[in-house]
Amino acid sequence: MSELISTLVDMGFSEAKAKLAIEKTGSTDIQEVMEWILSNKEEPDDHRETPEAGEVPDSISTQEIVKKEEEEEQVQAAKSIKCEECGKLFKTQEEVEFHAVKFGHGKFSESMDEKKPLSEEEKKEQLARIEAKLKQRRLEREAREKQEELEREKNRIRSGKEMLEAKKRHEEMEIKKIVEQRKKEKEEERLAKQRIREQIEQDKLARKAKFGGQVETPAVIPQTQPITQATPTQQNYTDVRLQIRLTNGGTLTQTFKATEPLQAVRLYIELNRTDTTGPFSLMTNYPRKIFEAEDYEKPLSLLGLAPSAVIIVSKVQ
Repeated sequence: MSELISTLVDMGFSEAKAKLAIEKTGSTDIQEVMEWILSNKEEPDDHRETPEAGEVPDSISTQEIVKKEEEEEQVQAAKSIKCEECGKLFKTQEEVEFHAVKFGHGKFSESMDEKKPLSEEEKKEQLARIEAKLKQRRLEREAREKQEELEREKNRIRSGKEMLEAKKRHEEMEIKKIVEQRKKEKEEERLAKQRIREQIEQDKLARKAKFGGQVETPAVIPQTQPITQATPTQQNYTDVRLQIRLTNGGTLTQTFKATEPLQAVRLYIELNRTDTTGPFSLMTNYPRKIFEAEDYEKPLSLLGLAPSAVIIVSKVQ
């Protein structure tokens, strides 16, 4: 630490200022200490008076005076302590100990060479090097913070993509469920029609057995003939082409199976509409008809929409 203080003093800072900076930072790194000194104008508050050179306090003993004179003679005899391994000069024993611990050097000797203070040019050069190192550290910190911000942005984008993919998978699952529900409803409708046909055949056989193999009475024929003629007409339409008018004036055109329920049209509009969001109802213009909740379960052919029709989307009031 004494070497650090000595270096700062050679650079033009006071010893008290150097000690205060080391105390405030709690570090022996010259860059951190320099950064604190350059950033703070705080002055040390220790201005206790010390005896001038050559003065002896009244309370000092004779042994202490003799010891002090011996130390002064040694200082006069040896102006510095030299490291035999690197050739660096030191003024005090504390500097020697600090150097030995930091660099692992163990060979020191007294030297008559005086450790010269740094010249003004050397001070400026050393100060410039320290400021360059501080600037480099700031640039590295800014680059590191920029990289961290970039990583956070990448993580945010990746999270957004994952959310979109999860939403897409959910929509696909919902559509799959609807398709499976349609298949189930179609199968139930087919079985119901089959049961009706079987019942009709059984009724025919029962009437035939009742009348001894004769054909049904003429009174029944006029009643069954219109139904027989109407049924093939409805079954001829396998597809229904719809033009859907949205609330903003836009249109959607799509072809559905005649056996699909009106609910399929409603789902198609919810997935593809470009006007707005929110609840809506469906209606036809001519003949005017507003579809109720029970109509959405009926096939399009039974709602009079085959082979083509215009559906109007209106907001629910």
